[in-house]
Amino acid sequence: MPETHSLVPKYRRVLLKLSGEALGYGGSRLGINLDEVRHMAVQLQRVHQRGVQLAVVVGGGNLLRGAQFTAGGDTIKPATAHYMGMLATVMNGLALQDTLESLGLETRLLSAIRMETVAEPFIRRRALRHLEKGRIVILAAGTGNPFVTTDTAAALRGTELEVDIVLKATRVDGVYSADPELDPNAVKYDHLTYEQVIRDGLRVMDIAAFEMCRQASLPILIFNYKQEGAIERAIAGHRIGTLISA
Repeated sequence: MPETHSLVPKYRRVLLKLSGEALGYGGSRLGINLDEVRHMAVQLQRVHQRGVQLAVVVGGGNLLRGAQFTAGGDTIKPATAHYMGMLATVMNGLALQDTLESLGLETRLLSAIRMETVAEPFIRRRALRHLEKGRIVILAAGTGNPFVTTDTAAALRGTELEVDIVLKATRVDGVYSADPELDPNAVKYDHLTYEQVIRDGLRVMDIAAFEMCRQASLPILIFNYKQEGAIERAIAGHRIGTLISA
């Protein structure tokens, strides 16, 4: 772990995009891995203790992906499959919420699909108020619309909540010129501009999400969440992953 004094936050308010796999088992096994959820919660606790306002967008791929139903003909419509995927993100959000609260943190789970029995509806001003009160805000159900990824939800919520940066937690330690698992000569970028990403056709996040961040001049940091203390180091402005900005 880096020295404590080197982890002073650079950003006041951040949005962390977590894929479902960050809370799952990995590979083809589906489900919520409570060990992984707790490991993530402890990292978020350390960030919160440094006074950072934290919003988290969760995916649902560890439980269900809408695309897995599209090959089955017309039995389940694509729009329905996408809604099912959104409900999976709520399940992940509930797991993360209870785990954070078991560590003594105050949280709010906000859903883009109304289900007041288990989550508050997403209302921008309410979400901002929760952040200002020091609550960790977990954002589930994507944007509430089918055919839209949770990357786009992260870009949208990040823009709405006026965060300083979007942190996209992935399995790789940044953006490469090619797939590093397939090309041993792939080059990792430490910093990119929005224009370089477009010019070189680099895969950062889906096009709609990236364009939304570009128009809002909202920086994006792609980093490997598996590295110890990675989220704290990212928020402290350390040179990890790949930073995309103007």
